[in-house]
Amino acid sequence: MAQETKELKPNICVIGADAGGLAVAAAAAAFGTPTVLVENSGLGGEFLRRDGSVAVQALIAAAEHAQAMRDGARFGSRAVRAGVDFSAVSTYVREVIDAVAPNFSRERFAGLGVRIVKGAARFADAETVAVGDLGIKAGRFVLAAGSAPVIPAIPGLLDTPHLTSETVADLADYPRHLIVIGAGAAGLELAQAFRRLGCEVTVLEAATALAREDRECAAVVLDALEREGVKLRAGVKITNVRRAFARVQVAFATATGTETIEGSHLLLAAGRLPSLDGLGLDAAGIGHTAEGIVVDEHLRTTNKRVYALGDVTGAPPLPHVATYHAGVVLRQILFRTPVNVNPLAVPSVIHTDPQLARIGLLEDEARSRDRAIRVLRWPYRENDRAQAAGTTTGHIKVITDRDGAILGASIVGPEAGESIATWALAISERLNIRAFGGLPVPHPSYAEVGKRAAISYLTPGLTSPRVRRIIGWLRRFG
Repeated sequence: MAQETKELKPNICVIGADAGGLAVAAAAAAFGTPTVLVENSGLGGEFLRRDGSVAVQALIAAAEHAQAMRDGARFGSRAVRAGVDFSAVSTYVREVIDAVAPNFSRERFAGLGVRIVKGAARFADAETVAVGDLGIKAGRFVLAAGSAPVIPAIPGLLDTPHLTSETVADLADYPRHLIVIGAGAAGLELAQAFRRLGCEVTVLEAATALAREDRECAAVVLDALEREGVKLRAGVKITNVRRAFARVQVAFATATGTETIEGSHLLLAAGRLPSLDGLGLDAAGIGHTAEGIVVDEHLRTTNKRVYALGDVTGAPPLPHVATYHAGVVLRQILFRTPVNVNPLAVPSVIHTDPQLARIGLLEDEARSRDRAIRVLRWPYRENDRAQAAGTTTGHIKVITDRDGAILGASIVGPEAGESIATWALAISERLNIRAFGGLPVPHPSYAEVGKRAAISYLTPGLTSPRVRRIIGWLRRFG
């Protein structure tokens, strides 16, 4: 007699355990909604290693402390030549992962009421997901399978040992010369961190470093990295990589010829691609391309029973983007409230030193939409807190329209990732730049940089002849 196929019928089935998928599962269960989470890549520490962001932040923190020891002389302390114990750095990274892991553990989600199914999910039809011999018929499905590092089609790469953001946390050997392929956010964050930990670092980029960022702000970051000794080669085409005994060799073409460099380790930071293989999207009538699952402004796929969020949609592969998407999906599934995604309201941060954060439109994007824009700037060197901390490199750049509506902001400088949250709120709530003019902010603080930029919008009007005449007329009344 054939074995009967098991079947579950939850209200929500989340497929994948990226940051957004976990947020949907936890919140839905907290509201008492029967929820199943299907995951095949592990939770807890396994999830954090796959995600990579926690491990990278721990490495950056270790590198910042090493750099602070070298920079002590300018603050009156005896500068110390930092001797880095890389095995101790690796231990610290693992300790950070272990400390955070319980928040992403199976036990936590099971305790919240989420039923966890281990295995690879695939759509059997438009209404059913199969996991082994288990069938799941849910009221709504949420695809949150995340993404995976791009492995470029470079001859010899598959036969050459290499690292990605998902494996760099497991690195135990000191990389005497790290070769990084890719000069985006992840590549430069890790390049600077390893350089500060005492490694020689060379970054190779096919196009332009930090190509998606404001060019003025990106130039500040790139200059800082080069001054610290990171070697950046942009506009190169890698032709071959190979193992050379215990080392790796990378050959590349430039405008003037070909070169070969040799390093101890190779790190791939060429971006990420949505994890779509094996999901059976065609069987469920879910439209997709190589860039990700096709969704509308509500994150609904071409199968109206199925939503997709985060990396699988081709959105920026950032955990906070996925969790933002999770909120949009939850409000529609649980409360039947139509909510549109606003990609311009989601900030991004590059955790180099100085940091680079942005929200909304860049200057070039804003000019292509509206020629009558205002560009407001204010430097950190005019900020008391920055002067006291010795962190005067950088500036804020705010884009408004002719009426003062905030279109975008880029900040390069200390704590830019913290400061950008204020501007994210401003864009999300459609605030006018005038709202910042009278905003009380602490002194001294980096927040004053943004306020001074806002005041620079108001200054021409405040000093106009018309305003002077009004003030003069009012003085007659005492």
